[in-house]
Amino acid sequence: MSSKAPIDGYVDPKIPNPNKDSDSPIIIYGYTPTLALSALALALYGLLLLLHAFRLSLHRLLAFSILLLTTTIFEIVGYSFRLRSSPPPTGDPYNTINFVVQYFFIVVAPVFLSAGIYTTLTSLIAALSRNNHNHNITTSNTLTNDASAREKTNNNTNSNDLSPLSLPRRLIISLFVTCDILSTIVQVAGAALIGVSESNRKSPTTGNNILLAGLASQVFSFLLFLILLAIFLQKTRETTMSSHGAGKDGAARVMPRFTAALVGASLLVYLRTIFRLAETAQGINGYASSHEAFFGALEFAPVVLAVGLLGWWHPGRLEGKGGLLIEREGGGGAGGTE
Repeated sequence: MSSKAPIDGYVDPKIPNPNKDSDSPIIIYGYTPTLALSALALALYGLLLLLHAFRLSLHRLLAFSILLLTTTIFEIVGYSFRLRSSPPPTGDPYNTINFVVQYFFIVVAPVFLSAGIYTTLTSLIAALSRNNHNHNITTSNTLTNDASAREKTNNNTNSNDLSPLSLPRRLIISLFVTCDILSTIVQVAGAALIGVSESNRKSPTTGNNILLAGLASQVFSFLLFLILLAIFLQKTRETTMSSHGAGKDGAARVMPRFTAALVGASLLVYLRTIFRLAETAQGINGYASSHEAFFGALEFAPVVLAVGLLGWWHPGRLEGKGGLLIEREGGGGAGGTE
């Protein structure tokens, strides 16, 4: 019995298959990628690359900026190869190499974006905890000279630690970055296996199942991160906002907008991950994976918006806001993992 399954997939009736050595018998995307979407992505990510490079020159937050710059560079490379999969004469939608390379870079890019989000959260934990503690000490010493009152304030140092579940910041970063790396390796392996299977006219079911497992684990781990982010925001609301006094200082004015950008970027990344999971769960020939509109709205748009939000509301803009310092490299600030 032959191990080859009947050809089952999308073939564009308007575009004949060149049948080169690197061509698959079908278009693995499930549709013919449009030139317009890839060109738009390249233009926007090119602008975001310049924006984050500009922010780096202003704020010198090396770790955060490198993560976001790497995100944009990976997206540019990914969409460059996706552009090569657009209709002739620009590209060849049947080319397996273009599919695998664009998938690798477009899937891996959000890993760096997520790491930037994790880094920002841990930096905010450090800065807000430090400022909250210092504020409480100053207030206590100003209002009273009573030794017992000062001792009570000093003994409440742990209450000023805004880390969710009192987790060490290093653990938060290492845990979620490791989860992202492992799940992404599984996804890329699954996608590569799909490409090889389609090229050899074999069933891609095994590769799709591997891809599904990687996405499911990523959805779960990022959900845990969102829970920690929510706990942090609640602790901040309860212990920090009131201590800054009715929003009179720079920190109180800027923090809600910056926090909204951080939360928005996190939710956009999660939306993108859920879409990938749902798309893969439907299978290679599912409705979501056979319509580029879903890719544009739920893969391209969320990531480019998240990168844009963190470019405009860059953590470096919190330097010196009413004493709320996201310090430069070497000062325990953004990018720091103490």
